[in-house]
Amino acid sequence: MPGIDECLLEAMRLPGARGAALVDWTSGLALGAVGESPGGDQETAAVEAAELARLAAEQHAFAPDDYDEHDDHDEGGNDDGADPPVEDLIISNRDSYHVLRFVRTSFDSSVCLHLWLARTEGNLALARIRLGEMAGRLVLG
Repeated sequence: MPGIDECLLEAMRLPGARGAALVDWTSGLALGAVGESPGGDQETAAVEAAELARLAAEQHAFAPDDYDEHDDHDEGGNDDGADPPVEDLIISNRDSYHVLRFVRTSFDSSVCLHLWLARTEGNLALARIRLGEMAGRLVLG
């Protein structure tokens, strides 16, 4: 199971990847980052990605109809972290895509993968699928 560095390097192998980071969306801290950074500053990009992630995660309108933030969503009944209410966010602009993929963790599920893709070379559908796979395999701890 890959750790942060391996996961981010795997994300950078996606077509059109310009940069990737793992961000704690409660604090705005980048737990790891590779490649370029939107705006040229990784710390600022992490804080801004965290603000967007937090905004989406805290709004009940974006959660599934049957979402219960106090439910452990685990068939075994283990309270090992709740699923984030949102799977991912996609933000597009004239020349790029930003994909924020929420990661389920054994503690508080307050991290997300942020992938920055060049619009002309990137494949948004592929990136979304692969980020979901990476988020499922990522080992934090």
